[in-house]
Amino acid sequence: MSNKFYQPGPRRAEKVNDLFAAVAARYDLINDAQSLGLHRLWKRALVNLAAIRPGDRALDVCCGTGDLALRLEKAGAQVIGLDFSGAMLEIARRRAARVASPVQWIQGDALHLPFEDATFDVVSVGYGLRNLASWETGLEEMWRVARPGARLLVLDFGKPENPLWRALYFFYLERIVPIFGRICCRDADTHAYILASLRDYPAQRGVAARLAALGGQDVKTKNFWGGAMSLSFARKP
Repeated sequence: MSNKFYQPGPRRAEKVNDLFAAVAARYDLINDAQSLGLHRLWKRALVNLAAIRPGDRALDVCCGTGDLALRLEKAGAQVIGLDFSGAMLEIARRRAARVASPVQWIQGDALHLPFEDATFDVVSVGYGLRNLASWETGLEEMWRVARPGARLLVLDFGKPENPLWRALYFFYLERIVPIFGRICCRDADTHAYILASLRDYPAQRGVAARLAALGGQDVKTKNFWGGAMSLSFARKP
């Protein structure tokens, strides 16, 4: 299944940047539509699991339009949101301005985070890890900038264990979700991309295994919608 926005290899970032430039203006609207608003509950679960404490510094990688970063700041953290898409960050800045949020927005590369080692108490990524040219390198960078005791959290599309449910879910991603792209962005490929990017992504099992291999403690995964969405967690010792 070909998709003009999905290209493994050195041009991966360029194509993903094209994708988010195309969807930025309607990104939040489509999230509500295709998840029936449930993405709000999943993001709330991430913030709850982050267990923000007074004085915590948080980094939200691949922050997009800023939804998670703003939620983490509202929970009491000092937050930096990082993304490489200028179009998405522009919307994040406008959203933050409307609520006078002090979140700091930085345009940068998730594979080369512009921060010193052991800088943050919480490092999160929502719906971004599978978009990287190397999701493993992305996790390693998140680990590097996390302080001892920090919480690392990954929210993303998952792969259900049940074969029937997985088949139905993939059918939804292949046949129904692209309709949102066609209607809202005039391009079905913008949302057909989700399935294209998920096929080679190891999802919750691979993420949890990698977090454990990095030395993570209390590694666990919360599945939503029977594993169609997943939230992976680890604590850095």
